[in-house]
Amino acid sequence: MYDLVIRDATIFDGAGSAPTQGDLAVSEGKIAAVGGKLGAAKQTVDAGGLALAPGIIDGHTHYDAQITWDPFVDPSPSLGVTSVVIGNCGFTIAPCKPADRDLTMRHLTHVEGMSLDALRAGIRWDFESFPQYMDMLVKNGVGPNVAAFAGHSAIRTFVLGEDATQRAATEAEIAKMADLVREAMKAGAVGFASSTAEAHNGEGGLPMPSRLADDRELRTLVKAMGEGGKGVYMLTRGRLTSIPYLEEIAAESGRPVVIAALFHSNTNPEGAFKTLEQVNEARARGHKLTAQTSACPLSMDFTFRSPYVFESMQAWKPAMAAHGDEALKRIYADKSWRQSVKDELRAAQGQRLFNSEWNKLFIVETGKPENRAKEGADLASLAKTAGADPFDYILDLALSENLDTYFVAQLLHNDEKAVGRILADPATHISLSDAGAHLTFFCDAGFGLHLMGHWSRDRGVMSLQQAVHRLSGQPASLFGIKDRGFLREGQAADLLLFDPKTVGRGPNKRVLDLPSGAARLTASGMGVHGVWVNGTRVTDGSGLCVDRDARPGKVLRDFAA
Repeated sequence: MYDLVIRDATIFDGAGSAPTQGDLAVSEGKIAAVGGKLGAAKQTVDAGGLALAPGIIDGHTHYDAQITWDPFVDPSPSLGVTSVVIGNCGFTIAPCKPADRDLTMRHLTHVEGMSLDALRAGIRWDFESFPQYMDMLVKNGVGPNVAAFAGHSAIRTFVLGEDATQRAATEAEIAKMADLVREAMKAGAVGFASSTAEAHNGEGGLPMPSRLADDRELRTLVKAMGEGGKGVYMLTRGRLTSIPYLEEIAAESGRPVVIAALFHSNTNPEGAFKTLEQVNEARARGHKLTAQTSACPLSMDFTFRSPYVFESMQAWKPAMAAHGDEALKRIYADKSWRQSVKDELRAAQGQRLFNSEWNKLFIVETGKPENRAKEGADLASLAKTAGADPFDYILDLALSENLDTYFVAQLLHNDEKAVGRILADPATHISLSDAGAHLTFFCDAGFGLHLMGHWSRDRGVMSLQQAVHRLSGQPASLFGIKDRGFLREGQAADLLLFDPKTVGRGPNKRVLDLPSGAARLTASGMGVHGVWVNGTRVTDGSGLCVDRDARPGKVLRDFAA
């Protein structure tokens, strides 16, 4: 007798094959049989009219801190996700010396949009080394399956301390970092992650440590990762890190390179396609480059206490270095500082996260009742009506409301025709949820449901079997995740039961449930009828349904070459 049989489902196998109709049986956490009418089970689920697919593998998350206080990494399991890859961009919390804990948390407050109070109250520091962090996850248990990158910025901070954000490393320091990468790989890291992106700054506008690495350091650490014939190098690249350079890294190391973040920009409409063309040319030469892209428009909620959308600008550095509201207000009121920002915005069109598209920046929530009528309006229209420069207008409004005004910026990836072309290219890895980060800015943890609903069903950019493959079988193969990503006998029973007619992501909502009571954005799924992790049901039609002490996930530590 099987433990579970899901009967009469439309089965999508994760490999992109045409769907079949039949049953799927589970025993001891693994798929025991697929197809036809299967025998008796201790538990039966009637799936008539529903689709059954492998659980979604979210390859770009930042749950490294949250998972220490929330092993189920809410909201991902209720959005169809059964496996998460953490440590992307190199923004990990292990290894970390006790003396560097506050420094590490302060880095994350800006680059990952996290509350410092929440991090201080929530992170369980039951580790110092990367192996100890992995062992802690195993001991505490995890909700979904978890794979972890060795993170460049954490490793650099471990070796250089506060100098990690100030200077290049010496030969001896690089050798120590390489040893830490090797240690992490032996402990089960999925690979090595880093960032050269200009938008990635820590507290006070200091660059994240990995941005100080020179070519010698980067090549040495990637080679150290790949010495055992395993591992993926993941990089969020800045403007000066070229695709040909990353092809050299792939050729030297013999390892795959995953490159973030491929977004379409209306102010540089051909940029993403030129990047994708270079990636495809490298792949044709036998070098394993993959571009990470998103199924969702990149939009961010923010206030001017932490306006991430502007923080990659050189002119914004004085504001990032300011401490407290009063210091910020003085800078925001300074006409010469305002002019320096305007000049940089004008000079760097198409090169920044925000490119003066004021018509795509909206007021979400005002701080004063008399301004409620402005909610939902775009800044271009409001500034035009007032006869003001949009940048002056937005700052004056924020200042008049004690910096309490909430804005949303629709930044990138909002030309649906162009985005559809990018998503359809098999050289892209559809991910970039950033789940666990930017908690007050956005929540794209439901990206997989959005791909199947909006892009497959509604827009017809790809078939449903192709969408399922891009969310399961493809990332499993990309990261070398064994025995997952496909509905085949012997594979782990990571399952998603959904209604193809209604599947999608619901609206974001703000909740106050972080440690210390800090706010975050979360989202709900639509059309999700069940999610199973290693054969244990974690989600039903109303959301998370599992006993929080069950923790059926596995810490993934053994990957295919």
